[in-house]
Amino acid sequence: MNEKPAKQRIVILNYGSQYTQLIARRVREQHVYSEILPFTVTAEALRRDLPKGIILSGGPDSVFDEGAPGVDPGIFRLGVPVLGICYGMQLMCHTLGGTVRHSDRREYGKTEISVTEGGALFAGLPERSVVWMSHGDAVAEIPQGFAAAAESENCPYAAISDEGRRLYALQFHPEVVHTEFGNKIIANFLFEICGCKADWNMDTWIADTVRGLRETIGDDEVVLGLSGGVDSSVVAVLLDKAIGPRLHCIFVDNGLLRHNEVETVEGMFRSKLGLDLHVARAAQRFYSALRGVEDPEGKRKAIGREFVSVFAEEARRFKDCKFLAQGTIYPDVIESSSSPDGPSQTIKSHHNVGGLPPDLKFTLVEPLRDLFKDEVRSVGRILGLDSEFLDRQPFPGPGLGVRILGEVTEDKVRLLRQADVRVQEEMRKLPDYKSIWQSFAVLLPCRSVGVMGDQRTYEYTCAIRSVNSIDAMTADWTRIPYDTLATISSRIINEVRGINRVVYDISSKPPATIEWE
Repeated sequence: MNEKPAKQRIVILNYGSQYTQLIARRVREQHVYSEILPFTVTAEALRRDLPKGIILSGGPDSVFDEGAPGVDPGIFRLGVPVLGICYGMQLMCHTLGGTVRHSDRREYGKTEISVTEGGALFAGLPERSVVWMSHGDAVAEIPQGFAAAAESENCPYAAISDEGRRLYALQFHPEVVHTEFGNKIIANFLFEICGCKADWNMDTWIADTVRGLRETIGDDEVVLGLSGGVDSSVVAVLLDKAIGPRLHCIFVDNGLLRHNEVETVEGMFRSKLGLDLHVARAAQRFYSALRGVEDPEGKRKAIGREFVSVFAEEARRFKDCKFLAQGTIYPDVIESSSSPDGPSQTIKSHHNVGGLPPDLKFTLVEPLRDLFKDEVRSVGRILGLDSEFLDRQPFPGPGLGVRILGEVTEDKVRLLRQADVRVQEEMRKLPDYKSIWQSFAVLLPCRSVGVMGDQRTYEYTCAIRSVNSIDAMTADWTRIPYDTLATISSRIINEVRGINRVVYDISSKPPATIEWE
């Protein structure tokens, strides 16, 4: 759907690293367009639209594993710079005649490197710096034409380069924040080695995308599943800019939404923006579908199935619509499937509209599927969407259904919604509230004994979850001031009848996910 700029791009071949998307982000942060492709892409395919440079990502495999991901050797003969990172380095050396061995001592975490020959990749960097290592294998002998560029105590080839062929490789990860001068190394590769220009930005992206939407949709109409979250809201204003009144928005009230969500969405999109908005009030249908379902994935699937059913009924009203728009963004794509871009593992299901009945033959439009959340917000700001929506914290598609552990009932939803309102009200008072990625309440399926007014209580436990993140791929728990936690706890216990205990979740992602289910 999105046309990539023809003038320049950096291609990242995905070998399954948890940091692959982070590499793409780091390149984009330098205002250079980046694109992730499967490692199976051929040199010939790349030659047809030659990139300015190629990056081989890290990955969980060993080059010695049976069926380990490989690379077309012709990629190293395209004449464009190539940077291998971690597994990408080992694969480069293995392919070009070097030797890779299992390390006697695995390196993981912060390590100091010393720049030896250095070269273009390390231009302007100090002789010593801290980097983030993560490897079990290491290069023992480098291919002909390469030279050591940096070393660590346990790794004589922490970085290598063949300046003549413009081939570079790093045993460490420059894309993570733990690498002291990682952004500078990436910038050197982009600008000094690849000759890129810093001319890609969200204004460019919007112009390209709106033009692409108009060309794709033509004079036809589009139906959009509007959730009221940042992503679908930005899709709505983007499509409104592209095709105007030929956009029809469907908002499904599944009974699992935030407090006053329906009224808020109607006020913004129908009253203020003048969009064609249709609200399907279907709470009882969802409660019935969730009756007796306790498994997290089972709940997601039940909510997804019912959502599709309700959405399909509404969509049939628009007989001239040929396109279905969704607010899918890049982390959704990564977490929802074993991506065709490389080896990955399904973490949990997302319920964007899929599996529609045969009579609804829509062509899918997902204009945000290559953007990260902060980039989506940037697009929204440029398009003039109110900060009330742009600065909203992410909300899961299945809603409160995945914040109630165990069976979901209407009474539990009411309880959790009341608790969550108190969390939101107190968190918004913090001076750094906008820097917090997500904060919310979770209703646990266990009850405990308490005492209120000299009387015994036996009520539910509520967990508070708050995390800081950039793109939801990784997250760390928020260090909320004790006074704020105390106020939240006191308000929930005293004001929400049915909860007598509050706990705080201090798990990071990974190993935990942001949502509990």
